[in-house]
Amino acid sequence: MPDAAIALAGVTKSYSGQVAVAPLDLEVAARTTLALVGPSGSGKSTVLRMVAGLIVPDRGEVRVAGTPMRPETRRALRLRMGYVIQEGGLFPHLTARENAVLMGRELGWPREHVAARVAELAGLVGLPVEWLDRYPAQLSGGQRQRVGLMRALFLDPEVLLLDEPLGALDPLIRARLQEDLRDIVRRLRKTVLLVTHDMAEAAYLGDEIAILKDGRLVQRGAARELLERPADPFVTEFIRAQRALAAAP
Repeated sequence: MPDAAIALAGVTKSYSGQVAVAPLDLEVAARTTLALVGPSGSGKSTVLRMVAGLIVPDRGEVRVAGTPMRPETRRALRLRMGYVIQEGGLFPHLTARENAVLMGRELGWPREHVAARVAELAGLVGLPVEWLDRYPAQLSGGQRQRVGLMRALFLDPEVLLLDEPLGALDPLIRARLQEDLRDIVRRLRKTVLLVTHDMAEAAYLGDEIAILKDGRLVQRGAARELLERPADPFVTEFIRAQRALAAAP
């Protein structure tokens, strides 16, 4: 794939002899969104964490923007990536604002630069600025997730890694955040690797979907291609379990 922003080559990972990711080759082109889906234990979150540099593969290589993920490059590469998990992963003892600006403070940004970026990002994610002085426990799940997205975007990273970012939200809030997230990604032209168990969400947010099973890539393609031309019986089984997508026109 030309112009790959994320590339995994022959990557494997096991825990106590149990294979989490089998030899895997996977690429994400710059400024596109790839959604990783699969049942629990399929290896999708492990893949994401290896890309983030949080887990070291047993074998193979992870590259971000052409640079191998190694101990000497890990910090610089992680500064080029934003990472969002369920509920935003906010620190409960910090206000929303303090959570959002963590990386700017870490890098010694001038106070006025930090304030300007906070205002810009609050507008982008649709969060009233006055709510930033609240603590995470005083915010709804959707509001916490918007703060988590602000923090992930603070350094204007090239890559966004999203690990089930909307999984804990009720359906109405989730649908609204899906719309906002898709608009933000398109406007900012980020490269996105998204982990979700929801095929309908993957189809809505992803340019392509990669289905994993037992740490292996079963099939990759657009949602309609997976639906109409499954490469494996498991693809059909998994899609049928996702009634909203199977019923889509």
